[in-house]
Amino acid sequence: MRGVVFLGNRKLELRDFPDPTPGPGEVVIAIKASGMCGSDLHPYRAVGNAAAALGLGGKGGPVIAGHEPCGVVHARGAGVTEAQAPTGARVMNHHYKGCGACKHCRVGWSQLCRKGITVYGMTGHGGHAPYMVAPAFTLVPMPDEISFEEGAAISCGTGTAYGALKRLDVSGRDTLAVFGQGPVGLSATMLGAAMGARIIAVDTVAERRALAKQLGADEVIDPNAVDPVAAIHALTGGEGAEATMDCTGVPDARVAAVRSADTWGRVAFVGEGGGPTSFDISQHMIRRQLTIHASWTFSAVGQDECARFVAEKKIPLKKLLTHRFTLEQAEEAYKLFDTQTTGKGVFTF
Repeated sequence: MRGVVFLGNRKLELRDFPDPTPGPGEVVIAIKASGMCGSDLHPYRAVGNAAAALGLGGKGGPVIAGHEPCGVVHARGAGVTEAQAPTGARVMNHHYKGCGACKHCRVGWSQLCRKGITVYGMTGHGGHAPYMVAPAFTLVPMPDEISFEEGAAISCGTGTAYGALKRLDVSGRDTLAVFGQGPVGLSATMLGAAMGARIIAVDTVAERRALAKQLGADEVIDPNAVDPVAAIHALTGGEGAEATMDCTGVPDARVAAVRSADTWGRVAFVGEGGGPTSFDISQHMIRRQLTIHASWTFSAVGQDECARFVAEKKIPLKKLLTHRFTLEQAEEAYKLFDTQTTGKGVFTF
């Protein structure tokens, strides 16, 4: 089979790999959809020491990309029963593997395992290929109402947004300001609206502001045109938003998320990278009684809950999926995704 590998310096290749066979406790997933995530841009863009640190171009060769896999159970390894993983079952993949025995792994938070983790699509072969091997315990069943493309989105970007919204306890009592309208931010806009919140979407890109409006944003703000903190206070009668979320990882946006929150507000930091962020803790947090959440993706249980929420609330998640590609179009796909002007991109099989 052929799979996409990142080489750094905005280069990738389709390389040949053996068709995988499952070991004990493993399954092979026949991939039906594999999403593109903003996190992919880190290895895609990596240069010099950063590329070396990610193992790109190393002697062992890079791994198959894609940490939003979705498909059907194709084959089972020893110890995996038909009841655990029925042949042909529609599944998502919780794309982390830990030790399987620690307190974090036992409750579905494998990415928090202190004994070391595999991140499929980053440090282990992922879903940008026709087949993928994964431990049976990483499979998450998918409601029949959810398409494979939607399942791929839930497997990272949309699931990450849902996890942060749960941390913030968003409901109809809230105005929620979402900084950054990439796939995660757009998902937060869509899901937050479904939870009953009034949504203020902030992004520098006109195309993404327009998409946010289509997906449920009540107001959109261009931070290059106006001060977003002042604008959010103006839209909330001078109070600020009860909940804010940064999906950019940009220090200025993080600070704006804190400063635009109401007294007793809740703030979630979701976007990674971007370097150090500083603000006056006393002025902007302590004296306004803020609660700050750091929210990193989701548990396997949370992924299942997100899928059921989308199905039961009939969330039109397909509107988030603006571009579909074959693997042979991978170079074109990531060049477009790198512009950060689109909604969600997905490879279909």
